[in-house]
Amino acid sequence: MNIKPIRNDDDLRATFKRLENVFQAQEGTVAADEMEILVTLIEAYEHKHYPINAADPIEAIKFRMEQQGLTQKDLEPFIGSSGRVSEVLNNKRRLSLQMVKRLHDGLHIPYESLLSGA
Repeated sequence: MNIKPIRNDDDLRATFKRLENVFQAQEGTVAADEMEILVTLIEAYEHKHYPINAADPIEAIKFRMEQQGLTQKDLEPFIGSSGRVSEVLNNKRRLSLQMVKRLHDGLHIPYESLLSGA
């Protein structure tokens, strides 16, 4: 096992190529240990160089609406009146903590997405 740090995207591609060779390794083998180390290195490099930010709260709501075929009217139990739903979806009103909790509990939108940028 000859493992080196991932310093650039070429190293990343080479590490992925090596990972393909050991990915199905039998647990408890040297190859399985190598696979775990390679995955950790890849995750660390990608986290540092290609971070994934939490979704915008309104985009998260719109995404869930699209997924579940919901209308603005369907959001009223979670946000309030139709006017308030419209204000929230058009970024004219911020989500309150109570709205966040109801959206999380009712539509299972992650708190991280609903509270990002808050």
